[in-house]
Amino acid sequence: MEDVLLAFVAPPTEDPAIEIRVNFGVFAGRSATPAEIDTLAHALLGEIEDVTIVAEDRHEVDAAVEAAVHQVRIEVSAAAAPTDAAERRELAERLRERAEQWARACVAARHYDAADL
Repeated sequence: MEDVLLAFVAPPTEDPAIEIRVNFGVFAGRSATPAEIDTLAHALLGEIEDVTIVAEDRHEVDAAVEAAVHQVRIEVSAAAAPTDAAERRELAERLRERAEQWARACVAARHYDAADL
């Protein structure tokens, strides 16, 4: 799993200025716990003073297929992000790295394989 990317920076928008998406459920086989979200928040606060974390279950359905995924989104508002584009990209990458480390630790500590269900 070391070569698989769990967290990635989403394409930039006006607001949030930075968005990191973590494909948590795909690898953990479960939702992130409130305690895990708190751990992530503390890790991110080492890089930024103001951040929003959204843990969501997404369901996409059509006539042929159903897909459900648990995703964690990290959002930094335009007001909290650096105005310089290069600094913003550097911050986004540092946040992505922290999110990636967090996700890997969560998966290593407790995950469910489809065969376990």
